[in-house]
Amino acid sequence: MQLRLVSLCFIILNFLEYIDSHQVPRGRRHRRMHPNLSQGCQGGCATCSDYNGCLSCKPQLFFALVRIGMKQVGVCRPSCPNGYFGIRSPEINKCTKCKADCETCFNKNFCTKCKSGFYKHNGKCLDTCPEGFENNHNMECSSVVHCVVGEWSSWGPCTKRGRTCDFKRGNETRVREILQYPSPRGIPCPPSSETRKCIVQRKKCQDRRRQKGNRDESKKNKQRRKNGDAPRKQRKRKLEREGEGKRIDFKP
Repeated sequence: MQLRLVSLCFIILNFLEYIDSHQVPRGRRHRRMHPNLSQGCQGGCATCSDYNGCLSCKPQLFFALVRIGMKQVGVCRPSCPNGYFGIRSPEINKCTKCKADCETCFNKNFCTKCKSGFYKHNGKCLDTCPEGFENNHNMECSSVVHCVVGEWSSWGPCTKRGRTCDFKRGNETRVREILQYPSPRGIPCPPSSETRKCIVQRKKCQDRRRQKGNRDESKKNKQRRKNGDAPRKQRKRKLEREGEGKRIDFKP
């Protein structure tokens, strides 16, 4: 009986030694999973590889894959580059690529800027703007705006060639204000003014009478000057002749 117990203990000891000889240290097993793991990580990396770049990032930084030549390497950034949006989680903060037609995005369903050739509408990138919208210079779809005008004003005074007197038939005008100018595809604005014929009682212009009186007075003065010149010329010639006669009389 005792021999059997000794033999059993010997078998158990040999089995434990066999198991212990085949166990791999934990740190060595970790190194086999990452044979190129680097100890001196830079650029915000928490862990990194000589071949793959960053494998994990420090807190608050985003992990992103960027293409360098024919391979992709991991980088850690304070914000995601264009074409990516950030997703934060307890495990890792990572950058996820936007849709193919989106240049920058807030999340996978909301684009903030579309690539060339696409128009942004409600966070989506479209080939053409939907009905009731038009593209603007920012490559965005905005609502079509139609012209809006105010009420007509009262009719103005009856005039003719800028005057308000000395006529019987003339024209009167009224206007209205443009409250909203249309967009390129909107309904254009109607005329903002209109004119119609008008009939008034003829009345003389006071300024015209004054002007006529001034013209008559000017003609009279001109005639006086013209009539007054002839006698003066005659007197001048008479004096010249008298002077010549005197000079002849006093010759030695």
